[in-house]
Amino acid sequence: MNRFFLRSLYSMKKLLLILTIILLLAGGVFALLLLGSAKGFEGNMKYLYIPTGEERKEKIIELLQKDSLVKHTGIFSLVADRADYWEQIKPGKYKISAGDNILDIVRMLKNGRQSPVNLTITKIRTKENLAALIGRKFECDSAAVMQFLLNQDTLSKFALDSNTIMTVVFPDTYTYFWNTTPSRIFAKLYDKYQYFWTAEKKALAQAHGLSPQTAYTLASIVEEETNKNDEKGNIASVYLNRMRTGMRLGADPTVKYALRDFSLRRIYHKHLQVESPYNTYRVAGLPPGPICSPSETTITAVLNAPQTDYIYFVANMDAPGSHTFTTNYEDHLKYARTYQKALDSIIKARQQSNQLKQ
Repeated sequence: MNRFFLRSLYSMKKLLLILTIILLLAGGVFALLLLGSAKGFEGNMKYLYIPTGEERKEKIIELLQKDSLVKHTGIFSLVADRADYWEQIKPGKYKISAGDNILDIVRMLKNGRQSPVNLTITKIRTKENLAALIGRKFECDSAAVMQFLLNQDTLSKFALDSNTIMTVVFPDTYTYFWNTTPSRIFAKLYDKYQYFWTAEKKALAQAHGLSPQTAYTLASIVEEETNKNDEKGNIASVYLNRMRTGMRLGADPTVKYALRDFSLRRIYHKHLQVESPYNTYRVAGLPPGPICSPSETTITAVLNAPQTDYIYFVANMDAPGSHTFTTNYEDHLKYARTYQKALDSIIKARQQSNQLKQ
């Protein structure tokens, strides 16, 4: 009896030991899965995008599985259950890095720690270009952005319209969250606009007979005319002098904008016939809105444009990128003919070179 009892006791201890080892191993595996890297993808990081209004557990799991963002979604679901995450799903863009474990990811999602989105604006010519840029970066699509940019009721609150709305767009980098709405995106652009237009800058614009919107519009033309900062003030003075004397601006970049053909290298007479409020060969004064988003340097050059007698300018072939400024049409015509002759020679030489290659 004692021997049987001892043997049974020994067997039971052995079984308990095996069970303990199994439990320890299972616990170790679970801890490893819980605290080890959760990623199921190649590379260093990927993003999880949770749409606004999404509150379904099944959908979040589906999103995690779709791009293999989390290797073990079952364990993720278990931890999320314990953390009451499903009761407070927050939309947004979340970065999942290679070193993140399941606990890290659940905490990040529960706390709504989104990854910031940078909207970098350089030179933008049209509202459609701006809407497309925002649509690629944010949850809202380009159609929603265009709807905002064309909503006169909303824009009138800022004393803007669907043309002058673009005068608020200053080249810079703006930081948002992925699920930011068009109105909030615009609000930050408008903050930048207000910050730039100090009382001093408004006074400089007024001295030229300009408002912040018209100064920006003139700067957009200057921006398209040259990349040389040291010439921007003189080019601005040409257009200011033309407006002052009642001349039409006759700015080639406005014709390109009217045609929506920014690839044009040369403006011909046929191009000047386009009927558009942006064609400054046919319409007096500035166009109703800017033709691109000028740099702050260009706007400042307009505000500080020197007083000159220049009425004309033409590209200078002897100094590429620069211009020759004149005060009368006779001199301008002389320099223009020289430029056109040199340009024709270059075009002819290129054509001959292409023919030889063929």
